[in-house]
Amino acid sequence: MTEQTPHRHVVVVGGGPAAHRFVEAMCARDVTGTRVTVLAEEPHLPYDRVALSKALTGEVDLTLGDPALWRHPAVELRTGEPATGIDPAAKVVRTAATELPYDDVVLATGSNPARLSIPGAEATHVYRTLEDVETLRSEVRRLTAELGRRPRAVVVGGGLLGLEAAGGMQDLGAEATVVNVAGWLMNAQLDEGAGQALGRLITATGIEVRCGVLPAAVALDDLGAVTALELKDAGPIPADLVVVAIGVRPRDGLAREAGLELGPRGGAVIDARCATSAPGVWAIGEVAAFEGRCVGLVAPANAMAEVCAENIHGGAATFPGFDTATKLKLSGVDVASFGDAFAATDGALEVVYADPARGMYQKIVVTDDAKTLLGGIFVGDATPYTSLRPLLGRELGAEPGAFLSAAGGGDAPDTELPDDATLCSCNNVPVGRVRAAVRGDHGAEPCHDLGGLKACTRAGTQCGSCLPMLKKTLDRELTKAGVTVSKAMCEHFGVSRAELFEAVQALGLTSFEQILARLGTGRGCDVCKPAVASILASTRHEYVLDGGRGGLQDTNDRALANMQKDGTYSVVPRIPGGEITPAKLAVIARVAEKYGLYTKITGALRIDMFGARLEQLPDIWKELVEAGFESGHAYGKALRNVKSCVGSTWCRFGVQDSVAMAVQLELRYRGLRSPHKLKMGVSGCARECAEARGKDVGVIATADGWNLYVGGNGGAAPAHAQLLAKDLDDETLIRYIDRYLMYYIRTADRLQRTARWMEDLDGGIDHVHQVVVEDSLGIGADLEAAMARHVEGYADEWAATLQDPDRLRRFRSFVNAPTEPDDSTAYVLDRGQRRPATAAERAGELADGITWADVPAPEPVLVAGTSIPVRQAEQEARA
Repeated sequence: MTEQTPHRHVVVVGGGPAAHRFVEAMCARDVTGTRVTVLAEEPHLPYDRVALSKALTGEVDLTLGDPALWRHPAVELRTGEPATGIDPAAKVVRTAATELPYDDVVLATGSNPARLSIPGAEATHVYRTLEDVETLRSEVRRLTAELGRRPRAVVVGGGLLGLEAAGGMQDLGAEATVVNVAGWLMNAQLDEGAGQALGRLITATGIEVRCGVLPAAVALDDLGAVTALELKDAGPIPADLVVVAIGVRPRDGLAREAGLELGPRGGAVIDARCATSAPGVWAIGEVAAFEGRCVGLVAPANAMAEVCAENIHGGAATFPGFDTATKLKLSGVDVASFGDAFAATDGALEVVYADPARGMYQKIVVTDDAKTLLGGIFVGDATPYTSLRPLLGRELGAEPGAFLSAAGGGDAPDTELPDDATLCSCNNVPVGRVRAAVRGDHGAEPCHDLGGLKACTRAGTQCGSCLPMLKKTLDRELTKAGVTVSKAMCEHFGVSRAELFEAVQALGLTSFEQILARLGTGRGCDVCKPAVASILASTRHEYVLDGGRGGLQDTNDRALANMQKDGTYSVVPRIPGGEITPAKLAVIARVAEKYGLYTKITGALRIDMFGARLEQLPDIWKELVEAGFESGHAYGKALRNVKSCVGSTWCRFGVQDSVAMAVQLELRYRGLRSPHKLKMGVSGCARECAEARGKDVGVIATADGWNLYVGGNGGAAPAHAQLLAKDLDDETLIRYIDRYLMYYIRTADRLQRTARWMEDLDGGIDHVHQVVVEDSLGIGADLEAAMARHVEGYADEWAATLQDPDRLRRFRSFVNAPTEPDDSTAYVLDRGQRRPATAAERAGELADGITWADVPAPEPVLVAGTSIPVRQAEQEARA
């Protein structure tokens, strides 16, 4: 049998991500009789530009996909051989070395970095390719050696690429400053509140932020070395290195020379089939102008590649338009934006929980009936993005605010996504395709692990933001099918949290990077990073935000305070056992009055103070620490409190000193990090006034000692604690609690409460009794020793923060923070205290006898509410 001569030749001009995806799409179809030639300008295999910043600080393989693709018999990749011309009439592509006849040519030339047109611009650097990255690495090393200090790197551009470049410069050891012409960072994706919040968080990482300023010139010395970046109408910024990241321009030179129709802002014009104005010429990715726009994002480039491949194969696919959703982590800060993020839809409402100048910002945009999701923005904590992104354009199953983690109302509603909802926007993978792959529909091999599911559906293979939802969908389908669900924490760690805990402890690993290199793969994700942070906090007993651990923590841990629904923070000093002196009560009263804080005595026998701005927290805690208070850890997955009645101290029914025991327990276990929050209670008699059986650890006094109950929880699925041991003396009680808590910390799954943990244990309470009381595993002494190390190593986090100027940087306002009150802020007086106004009150329906004139002037903090008017500054920026 003679070999068939290929009768169709497809030439791909460009060797970036869009070209890679196109070749994958072609090979996934029938390529019999087809030859695909790829002309790549760079000497590398196509690589992941989204992860370019990883290459700044070390050698890393950014190659996209499986390199075996380029060994496919129908594919030829020519690296270092760019196209020099296209002749649509002759159907020929020219390079410096040859001419290639084609049947179809696909333009995937991408874009070029935009340059500054100011004096001295020739001395600046750009940040676009691996070669650019290597140049920057070498330059920082050279400057460090020559100057004998940290070089000063100024990055012009406050968008995605600019912030990544600034973070990379900082990682290389330079002092980084970001300069942005707009009034806030990432103004193309974020509104003003979100941009200001992002600026505050970026500043907290040590990167200086200057917004609303215009570069005028790059100052050079007599030898041509950079000395400063001159600003228009502002002073110069000292600089040794200037990096320009102000956007990209489509590389449409070949299209222009070939006579193709170009868009108003450049780029080869394409129709919905990705065809250009010349027959047989297609365009995809950043060089393609669709409906007048060129967009430099992964999802639309991939979609174009699939559409183009399908149509070259004779199909009739169409490009649906640009999906501009994006989720990423910039310098350790979560950022996400999707859909109608700016509420441009008529009648759109914005539901916001925010601190636009200092802290977190979360916004959901919905229709005027508050039912249908239109878009959203998240800064600081992008957790809701995972579950909300697939619901775009659909009715929400609960009130919009319930989906915002900043509201502090607990877990988001558990919504079952419809099959046609998009789970992975980068690769346009619907939920139904994932479910079908897990089930093994149509005779296919079922995918029962995350790696296999990614391979067969492509979901989660690019930006990775959908991985938590992908894992959740996988686990649900396996559970429905009666298949044992893998305990792998995520795709980066093929072991459970408990197994990871033991390995970290046994190997003495001290950082996320060490753990990932030794026990995991990839770069980590939103699932494993907080879990590893918790493990390190439990094993290392070090300040939780040092050593690069700050970026792993949940949002509240990073601020050492709980974000509230109006964007301010709560201050919760520890009051062990609820026992407090009149002098300390006076301190709390004085602080609350001084800073205008709302006070509330909680069911946990603590006094919570609400309404503190982020930069006020150090001042507030300084006064509290000096008075003898310490952190109550209301923000952490840790011991919250030990509730007690007055017991035998005063009560005529008390048979044991419950207050003394509660104080002893709280001081022993304070700061103990765990898979989830912990609460305890001590009752002085069987009347149970401390409600101890509703706690993770409950202690009830008897005439013969203490009864110990474990595994009680509140929350969505309340559970009563179960009796573990009876009539214990003080020493035995504490020894059993030590063992119980440490066994839970070592073996529970991530974010698993004690009640659910015990339910999952084979044997439940009987197994716990065997381990804790009978020491059936022979680990009792080890568990007690681990707890002793915690007790010995405990240090109050706020006291430690106040002693270290570098730690206090997290609470500084940035240079462009607004100083005037936000006119959208609204508070009301209620029962003698000021609180955030409800949506109805914001509309003017105030409580009886109260007018707006009665309400004290608000601080400059944006407060939650619906239908917030767009401010003039935002309107001007969008225009």
